[in-house]
Amino acid sequence: MLVTIIASCVVMAMEEHLPNGDKTLLAVQLEATENYFLVIFSVELALKIIALGFVLHPGSYLRNVWNIMDFVVVVTGYITLLTPDRAEGGDGVNLRILRAIRVLRPLKLVSGVPSLQVVLKSILKALAPLMQIGLLVMFAIVIFAIIGLEFYSGALHKSCYSIHNLDEIVTEGSRRAPCYDGVPSEAPSGAYTCDLNVSICLEEWEGPNDGITSFDNIGFAMLTVFQCITMEGWINILYWTDDALGSFFNWIYFVPLIVIGSFFMLNLVLGVLSGEFSNERTRVERRENFRKLRMKENFFRAIDGYFDWISDAGSAWSLQPRVGMLKPLKFSVSRVARAADPMYIGEL
Repeated sequence: MLVTIIASCVVMAMEEHLPNGDKTLLAVQLEATENYFLVIFSVELALKIIALGFVLHPGSYLRNVWNIMDFVVVVTGYITLLTPDRAEGGDGVNLRILRAIRVLRPLKLVSGVPSLQVVLKSILKALAPLMQIGLLVMFAIVIFAIIGLEFYSGALHKSCYSIHNLDEIVTEGSRRAPCYDGVPSEAPSGAYTCDLNVSICLEEWEGPNDGITSFDNIGFAMLTVFQCITMEGWINILYWTDDALGSFFNWIYFVPLIVIGSFFMLNLVLGVLSGEFSNERTRVERRENFRKLRMKENFFRAIDGYFDWISDAGSAWSLQPRVGMLKPLKFSVSRVARAADPMYIGEL
C-alpha cells in the first residue's frame, strides 16, 4: 500500500496543465492511471470496513481521524469520476476543488507509518504552547520596531545623486546605498559619504527593496525586524544603517536584536517542538509497553488455565478406575446384607 501511495504522489507531481484545457500525451496516460489507484484505495477501504465495522461501535472505521481522511479522499475520487466536468466541455460542475483533495493522499503515509503519526501529533499538540511563544515573539518585534523608529526613521532614504543629473543615483559598485548627509570630514566611523566632485547626498531615494526595508512606520519597521530575526539578509540591513549613520553605536541595536530575537526567541519554537515530540514518543512507548504487558498477562493466564484444565482432567482420569472397582464391591456387599438381614437393606 505504501508503494501505491508513493506511485500516486509521483503521478500527481508529473501532471502538466496547459491553457484552454489542452493535455499532453503523457498527461492523458497519467490521467488513465487514476482509476487504478482509486480501485486500490477502494479495496483497502472495503477491507478495513469489513474488519473494523463502519461507524456504530467503538474502534470502528470512521471513529479514526486518519480513516475519515481516507474515506473523504476515496469518495471525492468517485464524485470526480462519475460527474461530468465543465472544464472538459460538458454541462457539469467545475470539479477542480474536489480534485485538489487528492493532495491529501500523501497523508495516507502517516496512517501507515506510526513514527510519522508521532511527529504529526507532536506538532498538533504543540500548537497551544507555540501560540504563547508567538505572542512573546510579537511583543519583542514590536519593542525593537519602536526602537528602530526612534533611531532609523528616514535614514535609509538618502543616497548619492549625480551633480550632472539629479535624477541619477551614483551606485556603490553595482548597488545603491544610503549615504551620510553631512561634511565628509565629520562623518562617523563606518558611514558612507558621497564624492562631492561627482555626487551629492539627497533625501530623495525610496529606499532599499523599493522602500519596504525601512523604519518609516511601525508596519515596515516590524517587517524589517522580522527579517532580521529570521537572519535572512539582516547583514545588508546592518550595512545600510552603517552607511547612513555610522557603525560606532549601531551594534548596540543589532546585537541584542539577533541574540534575543533569533538565537533565543525562535529557538524556543524548536525547544517546544522537541519537548512535545519527546513527550509524545514517551506516551507511545508507555502505551506499547502496557499493550505488551497485557498481552503477556493474557498469555500466561491462558497457559495457567490450560494447565489447570489438564490437571483437572488428569485427576478425573486417575479416579475413574477406582470408581469402577468400587461398584462391584458395593453390589456384592448389598447382596450379602440383603440375604442376612432385610432391615439392613433400608440403611444401604
